[in-house]
Amino acid sequence: MKLYIKNMVSARCKIVVKEELKKMDIHYVMVELGEVEIMENLSGAEREALKLSLLHSGLELMDDKKSMLIEKIKHIVIDVVHHSDEHVKVKFSEYLSNKLQHDYTYLSNLFSGVQGTTIEHFMIAHKIEKVKELLVYNELSLTEISFAMNYSSVAHLSTQFKKVTGLTPSHFKKLKDKRRNSLDDI
Repeated sequence: MKLYIKNMVSARCKIVVKEELKKMDIHYVMVELGEVEIMENLSGAEREALKLSLLHSGLELMDDKKSMLIEKIKHIVIDVVHHSDEHVKVKFSEYLSNKLQHDYTYLSNLFSGVQGTTIEHFMIAHKIEKVKELLVYNELSLTEISFAMNYSSVAHLSTQFKKVTGLTPSHFKKLKDKRRNSLDDI
């Protein structure tokens, strides 16, 4: 049986979910971002108990198919931006459509209607957070960061960074108090 969980954005979230499942003696096959496969079917009472225990950790067990689809979109964006070293070879809209087996226009309208922002802006916000992280680590040059984040040029990255943060990447790098957001807050 598959369960979908909202707000699961990191490895720590996966650990929390695994711990909650163990506490409730629910056996799982896999726990991924936003998705859990368990071996048994849950009774209404067990589902409600799991829902409450996850809620204490800021996670939400989902029932609505549209909400699940929105969470899948978010997790694909987060995975592509934060956890993948491979560049998507096709347009992201095409990649997302293929991955979720839905027309991109439908996905885009659903996401915008519920989230109040476009998939593109959501992705840009995540890319800029990843760029901030890479700038803080100070291991890569701006050119290398630009390539790693799949920007067409350093100028494109710098322009987008300034538009989102109000700062140039080099000015951000000089700040003592680096203002980064957690993935949950984007």
